[in-house]
Amino acid sequence: MPSSVLQPLPLQESIHHFPVMTSIGTGYDLSNSVFSPDGRNFQVEYATKAVENGGTAIGIRCKDGVVLAVEKLIGSKLLVLGSNKRIASVDSHIGIACSGLIPDARHFTSRARSEASNWRKLYRSPIPISSMADAMGGYAQAYTLYSSVRPFGVTAIIGGMDEAGGPGLWMVEPSGVGWGYFGAATGRGRQAAKAELEKLPLPNITVEEAVRQAARIIYFAHDDNSKDKDFELEMTWVRLEKGSAEDAAVKGWGKHEEVPKELVAEAERLAKESMEGGGDEEMEE
Repeated sequence: MPSSVLQPLPLQESIHHFPVMTSIGTGYDLSNSVFSPDGRNFQVEYATKAVENGGTAIGIRCKDGVVLAVEKLIGSKLLVLGSNKRIASVDSHIGIACSGLIPDARHFTSRARSEASNWRKLYRSPIPISSMADAMGGYAQAYTLYSSVRPFGVTAIIGGMDEAGGPGLWMVEPSGVGWGYFGAATGRGRQAAKAELEKLPLPNITVEEAVRQAARIIYFAHDDNSKDKDFELEMTWVRLEKGSAEDAAVKGWGKHEEVPKELVAEAERLAKESMEGGGDEEMEE
């Protein structure tokens, strides 16, 4: 055979230049708009992992309002207490608690405020809780469709009160899926928190009782997952002015605001005593 004739490359060399993609993520996690052969979106799963590394956040729907609570982990003793809040108001009657990446949470919250403002301009009324959850779920889902963006590394618990349905609690995940809950939990201690929430007679408790239970659950989840780290308890609520829908029709639905410091301090005291006693007998009393 003449030496000028090109010889085919050996098989091992010819396939060396082509990447081999598998269902464990290789190749399929390079773009946000690509599914793996088994139907997984790895970028969304990575975003969910970022949320799982964040502080525990919970929401409790009550008969007269909603309570939001967050375990804000303190990475340095030099940090100013009360800064970098994880719970924010998006309208006078709606609060949002986030777990995950703080910058993502800020942008997500800013978008929620825009949705609430646009609703008021268009319909001349406050946005319903379910409509807010639907809007933010669609916004989060849009960030899972294109290779030029990435999913939000945040899960948001949206709580508030409106004339349409009274107290409402929703949770929106990085994939964009949103569900209504009586009790919701996300973050590092979500499993322990969910187990404790399931023991409560939801939604048939008052916001005052929910404050005490939320503090206990946050302390329990922290002890179970981040015992060696300091944290600050952040808590807000939305409640009826007098405790009934009839009163709300006259005075307006509740306002999202921080739980009074004395109530938070008392709830933390009871939570610590409960942890030291190994039970929640005193909390139930």
